[in-house]
Amino acid sequence: MRAVVQRVSKASVTVEEKTISKMGNGLLIFLGIVNEDSKEDIEWLSRKITNLRIFNDSEGVMNKSLIEIDGEAIIVSQFTLHASTKKGNRPSYLEAAKPNIAIPVYEQFVLQLEHDLGKKVGAGVFGADMKVDLLNDGPVTLIIDTKKRE
Repeated sequence: MRAVVQRVSKASVTVEEKTISKMGNGLLIFLGIVNEDSKEDIEWLSRKITNLRIFNDSEGVMNKSLIEIDGEAIIVSQFTLHASTKKGNRPSYLEAAKPNIAIPVYEQFVLQLEHDLGKKVGAGVFGADMKVDLLNDGPVTLIIDTKKRE
């Protein structure tokens, strides 16, 4: 799994001109899935994201987690996170899991994040043409890959 995690002041996801997810202060998470992703990857990534100390404390130091600030989250599936641009100018998406594998993993990740965060989280619509609106706060943007665990 590969996630692009953005600290946001607000974010929303719209599909066919209808807002399906909306949030205030928290994290917007773009999630890419590969065939090899497992329950262990889901659990590790969810714990990592909910406990990242990337929110400011009272002294303006990034020292608080999403859990500690009681923040919100939206998770958006994004197969393009596993694009290969090694050859030519047209990205290859062969590494990205096909929907029959990716959808259940995506849904399990949403449930795991809700469990770890202790509240409902927003989500996109898998495979839909989504419009994502966000106000990046900082900006703070992190890329996390469960296969590298860096």
